[in-house]
Amino acid sequence: MPVQIPDDSDFSSFKDQCLSSDAWTSRYNKGGVTVWCHEQESRSVQKLKMRIVCKDVKAETLYDVLHDTSYRRKWDTNMIETYDIGRLTVNADVGYYSWKCPSPLKNRDFVTMRSWLPLGSDYLIINYSVKHPQHPPKKDYVRAVSLLTGYLIQSNGANCSTLYYLTQVDPRGSLPKWVVNRVSQFVAPKAMRKIYKASLKYPEWKRRHDPGLKPWMFPEQNCLPCISASELTLQRAASLENIDESNVSEERTHQSDDEDT
Repeated sequence: MPVQIPDDSDFSSFKDQCLSSDAWTSRYNKGGVTVWCHEQESRSVQKLKMRIVCKDVKAETLYDVLHDTSYRRKWDTNMIETYDIGRLTVNADVGYYSWKCPSPLKNRDFVTMRSWLPLGSDYLIINYSVKHPQHPPKKDYVRAVSLLTGYLIQSNGANCSTLYYLTQVDPRGSLPKWVVNRVSQFVAPKAMRKIYKASLKYPEWKRRHDPGLKPWMFPEQNCLPCISASELTLQRAASLENIDESNVSEERTHQSDDEDT
């Protein structure tokens, strides 16, 4: 199936989902972070939405943090590897991302098309999984599928902002119930707080690391090779390996070093 680069209506629809309360059930509300789960029939594909108010952080700073892959390596401790593959348009590219799952669960990775749009005082970033012929599934990883994932950043004045994160991912595996619960009760809130803390430190870090380099804001700085949407196809979950990890017990897992902090 051919790939469609998101247009204004796709960004508008994503924003509506972030702000809507219809069919969303609150699963976590503590310390300034709220996590909702969408009511839907599929048990394997969970749709989550998160919100955090970021005091002392400008909306454009959050936007920069979520784009800046060099800085991401400083704060995203669950990330194994990330790199850009190529540029589609001035506001769309294709990239690779892999992250650590608690052992003995297999680690996951994605190839996604990402698109972004500043819209008034809002900033939006959305992605979904695609297939690229030169980046097939890797050994020792489970290729997961992002059906729709993204961020909405809204300005709350000169020095305050609200971050929404919405994700619908097929992990390509039968995960145990405790993993699903842990995502909404622990992993998701921790990730939101980690982004907030990273954003507080970003302005000082950026002043010391290529302060004028922001290709997501200045397309003329983008040195990625150009690729055509015709080289890509939509990643269908049914074409990927589906593993059964439903019998993995919580006692057998080993968390990453930062997860108990």
